[in-house]
Amino acid sequence: MSMIESLGMALMRRMDPEAAHGLALKALGMGLAPLPGPVSSDRLRTVLAGLELPNPVGLAAGFDKNATALAPLARAGFGFIEVGAATPRPQPGNPKPRLFRLAEDRAAINRFGFNNDGMEAIASRLAARPKGAVVGLNLGANKDSADRSADFATVLACCGPHVDFATVNVSSPNTENLRDLQGKAALEALLRGVMEARATLRVAIPVFLKIAPDLEPSEIEDIAEVALSSGISGIIATNTTKSRAGLQSAHRDEMGGLSGAPLFEMSTRVLAQLSRLTDGKLPLIGVGGVGSAEQAYAKIRAGASAVQLYTALVYGGLSLAAQIARGLDELLARDGFSTVAEAVGTGRDDWL
Repeated sequence: MSMIESLGMALMRRMDPEAAHGLALKALGMGLAPLPGPVSSDRLRTVLAGLELPNPVGLAAGFDKNATALAPLARAGFGFIEVGAATPRPQPGNPKPRLFRLAEDRAAINRFGFNNDGMEAIASRLAARPKGAVVGLNLGANKDSADRSADFATVLACCGPHVDFATVNVSSPNTENLRDLQGKAALEALLRGVMEARATLRVAIPVFLKIAPDLEPSEIEDIAEVALSSGISGIIATNTTKSRAGLQSAHRDEMGGLSGAPLFEMSTRVLAQLSRLTDGKLPLIGVGGVGSAEQAYAKIRAGASAVQLYTALVYGGLSLAAQIARGLDELLARDGFSTVAEAVGTGRDDWL
């Protein structure tokens, strides 16, 4: 981390977390953040559901909800970027405060509630996105929607022409009853509508499903079965958790989804279970607690073809993305892997 980035991080840690997040986006736009450009190598280049990535280290949804910092993020060292979540209509989200740092745990709790500018505003920004970057959109539903399942298809139809992939987000804990859509029958119906919307697009972009970590083994089995039969392109494991086990911070009892370091083991075990159940038929993206090259490598060896991070940037800075990508390259070389794909799933049994 550079001196400038270190000073900036120290300043933002003194601010309200949501205000600091807004400042970070402004700093990106002003060129005040580290932008090393593409980080890649023959080992790091990855094909994910047909998408050609310079490296498998992605930015998770939530950092750039409204697609306002696409150009600088495309130069920040990520292999791919996911923005959103976007809902059909703009919505303010839940009352503030709704984001809490848990510094002792290297974690965060948020209860944003899909605050965003709405699909039309986000689509216009995505239409002007930088060429060459792999950019996807997290699809969400309005809190007061009469048909939340239909909302996902509506956003895809609007924004799909401007992105490289889309993610169906039924796993946020911050919209009441949203996670009920992970049930087998509800999920089948929802994905059917999304895939029908995809069929209307000029380019049939990959569609991923993002799931919660707080699932029973039988629920994971049902999700794997539905995913394999629905025609979707992959699964993102996982979103934030409702668990508060082992937390030390004074904010540990705040309502919302917990992300960051405490989520690593839980999310990686769900990832490994999905890897076993899908048996290489669907690519998986590992999310939850990734804060180092070693942890990214562990996710890959547990079954992920790519990883995403977000909360670790709060503590490690934006330069962490490039650091993880370069460190992952070294770990692959150390263990004799010539590509990321060769390493996928080689350590899965350690997590089962």
